[in-house]
Amino acid sequence: MNKIISIAAGTAVLMLMGGTAFAGDVQKGNQAFREKGCWQCHGFEGQGGVAGPRLANTQLPEDGLIAFVHSTNGPMPPYSAKLISDAQLSDIYAYLLSRPKPADPKTIPLLQR
Repeated sequence: MNKIISIAAGTAVLMLMGGTAFAGDVQKGNQAFREKGCWQCHGFEGQGGVAGPRLANTQLPEDGLIAFVHSTNGPMPPYSAKLISDAQLSDIYAYLLSRPKPADPKTIPLLQR
């Protein structure tokens, strides 16, 4: 019975996550984010910059991020799997999800004027 409950719980989690199991490593993702130059457009914490949008705490599913990076035709150039593997992108995704959420603007005194 416990095995059935465990299987059902695991299936529910996968469904909530869009069918993708997150296997990325935050430390490797931090390293890959820096080595692959993602920080140059998206900031060191994925907070966004002049050339790239905020990626930290993204709502995009992991498989969506991987597909976008490999096949985008927008302002960001596509990066083939030879340049950045799916495993590296999974690590980067884990790193981006690990970043602290920004402060609520209502808690910043200078913004309350």
